[in-house]
Amino acid sequence: QVQLVESGGGLVQPGGSLRLSCVVSGRVFAIYAMNWYRQAPGKQRELVAAISSGGTTHYEDSAKGRFTISRDNAKNTVYLQMNSLKPEDTAVYYCNARGPDALPRKAWNDYWGQGTQVTVSS
Repeated sequence: QVQLVESGGGLVQPGGSLRLSCVVSGRVFAIYAMNWYRQAPGKQRELVAAISSGGTTHYEDSAKGRFTISRDNAKNTVYLQMNSLKPEDTAVYYCNARGPDALPRKAWNDYWGQGTQVTVSS
């Protein structure tokens, strides 16, 4: 059974920083792509950043230049460093494991964490 547990959310002032962590249980971490999504009230869940099993990163425009995704395969953990936070970054942030990403998309599994709240407000 694969479980994802996020942590690191909280209340921060505009311009501040937070680092989210997601620990993945099971033996899938190293071969899965890891993604961070977020969902603001009344909006659809959206991708924020992604990192492949090989370490290739992707950022949505909203995250470019401010957020950094990284992974530590030895710790089965993916991180999202968020700097220069804005009120519009307020959302529940979800960790997602998808893969094995070396296989065709149709063979992928999807696992989700429970989410962690990030609130950016003065």
